[in-house]
Amino acid sequence: MSHRVGKAILYVLLVVFSAFLLVPFFWMIMSSLKQNLDVFSVPIRWIPKVFQWHNYVDVWTKADMGTWLKNTLLLSTIVTILQVLTGSFAAYGFSRVRFPGRDALFLAYVATIAVPWQAYMIPQFILMTRLGLTGKWLWPIIILQTFGAFGVFLMKQFFETIPEELSESARLDGLSEYGIWRRIMLPLSGPALASLALLTFVNTWNDYMGPLIYLRDRANFTIQVGLKTFQADPQGSSLDALLFTGSVLSVLPIAVIFLFGQRFFIEGIATSGLKG
Repeated sequence: MSHRVGKAILYVLLVVFSAFLLVPFFWMIMSSLKQNLDVFSVPIRWIPKVFQWHNYVDVWTKADMGTWLKNTLLLSTIVTILQVLTGSFAAYGFSRVRFPGRDALFLAYVATIAVPWQAYMIPQFILMTRLGLTGKWLWPIIILQTFGAFGVFLMKQFFETIPEELSESARLDGLSEYGIWRRIMLPLSGPALASLALLTFVNTWNDYMGPLIYLRDRANFTIQVGLKTFQADPQGSSLDALLFTGSVLSVLPIAVIFLFGQRFFIEGIATSGLKG
């Protein structure tokens, strides 16, 4: 009996905590369906008197949502593919190829995760400027985000759970290191690759500072920068509801990805943590 009571209390606490976390999203969705003047009305009205469904049509006509979403999707996809390839390839070298200073180099590389981006933001900008890439399509962000220490760390942890005898047998059969990585390690690393792809895609999709710094042409803006410029428009003060509508549209793809990819994400993270 006491076990059932404790379980019931736990479920109640989880429901309350989940509801607390969902309040901001509920407010965002309800605000996207209000009239502009009712968004920040006093007193606060949580549920609109009349649902303004046309906001989801108006946001496409009054803002360049199609271009912003297309640029964000393109950028996130390219960065995800490149980071998965480079991260898994480097992780294979650190986990399977023996060379002098390997562990020290890996430790130094992974230690960069602890360095805040603000510390090297200016040197990166100077480098991109001198290379003449600032303001050139999406190239600065793609180049800077192609390599990620976290991806290398995650994939290395997973590769170390794969028996090394498989690699040794492949070498005896004449397979190159590249062939081992492509034909053996990658097919066995589906959960870890899915986790890395999901995390990279979400981080790139939600990135604001990178596009804000490097993108100059409005035709190249991502959804995060686009919404900010839309907010800063002279009419922005009277378009609050449309801002929330755009925010809902920017969150929706990520929610769908997490909904369908959570099984691979949890499996990949759990398996990658088996070995230290």
